[in-house]
Amino acid sequence: MDPVTEGVDVIVSGHFHLPRINAVNGLLYVNPGSAGRRRLKLPITLASLEATADGLKPIIHDLGVV
Repeated sequence: MDPVTEGVDVIVSGHFHLPRINAVNGLLYVNPGSAGRRRLKLPITLASLEATADGLKPIIHDLGVV
């Protein structure tokens, strides 16, 4: 499947706990990180995705130390 050809705008994945936002060839990739217990030395995070008139606006939110 070609996501762009199929009309996909964003792919959200969460296997790796490293929060990241990337755009590649018009496709937005968002990894929200992990809001659970701390793994390794990665931050505790989650992501939000706002749909605006200008497009998608992803934000990574750092929840701090739990």
